[in-house]
Amino acid sequence: MPQSLIRLIDIHKQYETAGAPPVPVLHGVSLEIASGEFVCLMGQSGSGKSTLMNILGCLDSPTRGEYVLSGQQVSGLAPDALAAIRNRQLGFVFQGFNLLKRMSAIDNVALPMVYAGEGREQALQRAHEKLRLTGLADLAERLPNQLSGGQQQRVAIARALVMNPSVLLADEPTGNLDTATSEEIMGLIQRLNREQSITVVLVTHEPDIARFGQRLIRLKDGRIIFDGPIAQGLGERISA
Repeated sequence: MPQSLIRLIDIHKQYETAGAPPVPVLHGVSLEIASGEFVCLMGQSGSGKSTLMNILGCLDSPTRGEYVLSGQQVSGLAPDALAAIRNRQLGFVFQGFNLLKRMSAIDNVALPMVYAGEGREQALQRAHEKLRLTGLADLAERLPNQLSGGQQQRVAIARALVMNPSVLLADEPTGNLDTATSEEIMGLIQRLNREQSITVVLVTHEPDIARFGQRLIRLKDGRIIFDGPIAQGLGERISA
């Protein structure tokens, strides 16, 4: 059995606003994700999937419950410790790319290593490796506005991988892309998962995007209502 990379144990999350009752969002979510899995999170607006993704990415903390990442208890850690985990163990890919407009592709990719205090030469070398892995080595010196949307997302994926994280967290990574480009990006993420054994957790509301994954976790009203194979979760027949 692959080693468990992520363990959530009875995770609850509620938000509090002065003068108003607490708003519960997650209700006792428990799950495990093994190293090397490709997991898709689905659910309607308000289902809690974005809150769950924020907790997995150490961008938010649970109100109650335990989050164990690579054997380390991370729920309840101080902000500086969580920031270090985000930098070194987690890679993020967002719908909006979030590239710095005045920096070249390779400098954008190298940025997390620079923030971590690595030398520039080493950072650029690793950044070039990740650009080659995502098929953009020949465009390393281009600015974001000289790249297509799909190419910008490839740069963002390379940046997410530059610190060799334990897990890649992708939040609607094809939301700003056309259908053909979306399939190319998902094919890249699927290939990285299969060939590089990169663990992927991806939020999507599109069944066509979820089909690239292996496992589906569907949420409703802050609870997991399905956790199993993608085809089964999408209501498709599985060929014998």
